Amino acid sequence: MSILTILADTAIYNEFFVKGMACLGAGIAMIAGFGPGIGEGYAAGKAVEAASRQPEMIGKIRTLMLVGQAVSESTGIYALVVAILLIFVV
Repeated sequence: MSILTILADTAIYNEFFVKGMACLGAGIAMIAGFGPGIGEGYAAGKAVEAASRQPEMIGKIRTLMLVGQAVSESTGIYALVVAILLIFVV
């Protein structure tokens, strides 16, 4: 067995190891999707609670809720982008 064969086999195994670790990292990155989901649900619940207390303010409450949910959703979108980059680029 020559040294070139050993190096070629090692390179193949390293490639699979790197791809496996990239997919594992993508899965871990997608755990970040739980935070925005919980935060948006909490914001929607509080908005309904506020609307039930002051029905005349429902327009402002809805606007603030949607802006807050859009900001919190950006972290989930960033996690998705990182996961896609890890899966398809690495």
